[in-house]
Amino acid sequence: MGAEAIATGTLSFTELTALVDRVAPILLFVVAMTVVTELCSEAGVFLWTARRLRYWGRGSSLLLWLLLAVFATLSTVFLSLDTTAVLLTPVVVSVTRQAGLPVLPFALATVWLANTASLLLPISNLTNLLAQHSLGGITPGGFAGLMWAPSLAAVVVPLLFIGIVFRRDLRNRYSRIPVVRIRPDQSAGTESRPAADRVLLVCSAVVLALLLPALVSGLPVWIPASGGAVALGAVFAFLRPRVLKVSLIPWSLVLFASGLFLVMEAARHLGAPELLGQLAGQGQGFMDLVRLAAAGAAGSNVLNNLPAYLLAEPLARSPVRMAALLIGVNAGPIITPWASLATLLWHDRLKRMNVLISWKGYALFGLIVAPLTVLAAVGALAATGQ
Repeated sequence: MGAEAIATGTLSFTELTALVDRVAPILLFVVAMTVVTELCSEAGVFLWTARRLRYWGRGSSLLLWLLLAVFATLSTVFLSLDTTAVLLTPVVVSVTRQAGLPVLPFALATVWLANTASLLLPISNLTNLLAQHSLGGITPGGFAGLMWAPSLAAVVVPLLFIGIVFRRDLRNRYSRIPVVRIRPDQSAGTESRPAADRVLLVCSAVVLALLLPALVSGLPVWIPASGGAVALGAVFAFLRPRVLKVSLIPWSLVLFASGLFLVMEAARHLGAPELLGQLAGQGQGFMDLVRLAAAGAAGSNVLNNLPAYLLAEPLARSPVRMAALLIGVNAGPIITPWASLATLLWHDRLKRMNVLISWKGYALFGLIVAPLTVLAAVGALAATGQ
């Protein structure tokens, strides 16, 4: 469909060039960060952290759940929602199973926070990076200044819901045992040795420690992300070259996003935003912001959060309206499975680990949590006087 938009002249060459200039750096960042996080996962960074959280939980299911929720929030904020869904989900499931605890409240917190916690920084969500461009290249600090209150509300509301619904499960105790060192991969042969494992773990942790402040420094985010990917790639090329495969690059995501950008740009030129504007309104009062956020959330759960954002973006002509739209498309898509790619990735990881989640139950919970989260986040936005 994207190719048809070009072939039929719906998008001119000038418009296509402007679109490429806008999205190419974003897609490069997505690719680079995917490589970084995949290599960090291979080095054991996520598993190392989760095992220590289990130890620090002191045998309390509630404390472990809170610690893992903080971990999921930080992972989403600094490494993006897809990282949390893909890499943190299996770690959370493994840790809770080893502790003999029910998986559901931990898994549900992971996927909800992967979506709702993605409001704070431009790097947290692809929609945020697009919004940053529309806001004139606002700095990460300025973006966080606009979104901190809604982001806090969007984290607290889902956690409160899980805490109430699963309060009995979260009262359980588990055996607190000493942290076990990460064992080398026995299937890797001579390439995976304890010394090499430690070097990879330390190098990956150092790259992350240097990368995170660089991503919020104001530099174009693709530059530090690409530097981190190259640095880690060099370390792995020396110590564990078998890991460096073409499959590290998320080709399907890049192709999907590229086609979607073309289709949505064509739809915008054909007048789709004007039709949506009748639902989303135009003002900046509290109810106007609720209408825009609700339109974004509804569009996300019907289509997907990325096309919902792209269609509604022309309606967000001020920072506060852009913030409301992001609340809808980031915190709202927790009802239908396809509302965000992160949710589908999360469910795929659960299936691979034989964790069964009913989509009907997921949707029923989402029908309660999504409106409450969006409303609370918009209220927080309005209360901070942005």
